[in-house]
Amino acid sequence: MDLRAAVPEPVDLAPGGFALIPTGIRIALPAGYEGQVRPRSGLAAEVGVTVVNAPGTIDADYRGEVCVVLINHGSKPFQVRRGERIAQLVVAPVVRARVELCEGLAATGRGAGGFGHTGR
Repeated sequence: MDLRAAVPEPVDLAPGGFALIPTGIRIALPAGYEGQVRPRSGLAAEVGVTVVNAPGTIDADYRGEVCVVLINHGSKPFQVRRGERIAQLVVAPVVRARVELCEGLAATGRGAGGFGHTGR
């Protein structure tokens, strides 16, 4: 679902600036689920505005207002207006991992190579 800005007055985001933008909603997720706050592709592609901590996580036990931390990576100021679609919310199941200490890991062809090691 789309998340909309619930700002009382427009918020100006200078290039490189960021702000916590309220949405005016609170949600109650069932245990075993999370909300993922994701950027809107149009804002990112058209003006360079995105979500700082994408995806942001809303835990099932959180009951406060959903807010979005927007950042302006564009070259021009951007104004966030009330009612504007600023992010998306995806509700997804959470898988709990069980962590175990071990002496070593099974070998793979990639090994420890990372950060572009697999090519383009």
